[in-house]
Amino acid sequence: MIFCETALPGVFLIEVERRNDERGFFARTWCCREFAERGLVADFAQASLSYSAHAGTLRGLHFQRPPHQETKLVRCTTGAIWDVVVDLRPSSPTFRRWQGFELDAESRRSLYVPKGFAHGFQTLTDDCEVSYQISTFHVPEAAAGHRYDDPAFAISWPRPVAVISARDRAWPDFALSPAL
Repeated sequence: MIFCETALPGVFLIEVERRNDERGFFARTWCCREFAERGLVADFAQASLSYSAHAGTLRGLHFQRPPHQETKLVRCTTGAIWDVVVDLRPSSPTFRRWQGFELDAESRRSLYVPKGFAHGFQTLTDDCEVSYQISTFHVPEAAAGHRYDDPAFAISWPRPVAVISARDRAWPDFALSPAL
């Protein structure tokens, strides 16, 4: 695996290293030792899967409030997404900044999202499936979020929003419910 630092401290784009032969290829997508050697969370409590039928579907921006903050390892296994993380750590030099990454089934890259970040994505194709490894158990009363179109972040989404849940549309603006 190739760990690529991003503009947001603690967030990594992880590329697979393919070992090609006449059958195709083999690549490792997870190794607790390699994560731990970099000081990254290496224990995940659960794995989840989301499916979105239509391109332009937007999910997020989600996070869990302390003490239930999550670290996520996200990979698009079918289709393609624009994955966005927003730094909500008040002491961070990149507080309130966001960065987007294209994740797709062909590249097989994943995104490491440490606790302290909001996370969301928009599907770029129909029939998208996204796999998550999550460091803590989901606690429904700790679930929180911010609006995808919050002016505090000014995220540039690649497409018009075609589908979004009522819950995601109703998250408060950052100014009304700041940071972690």
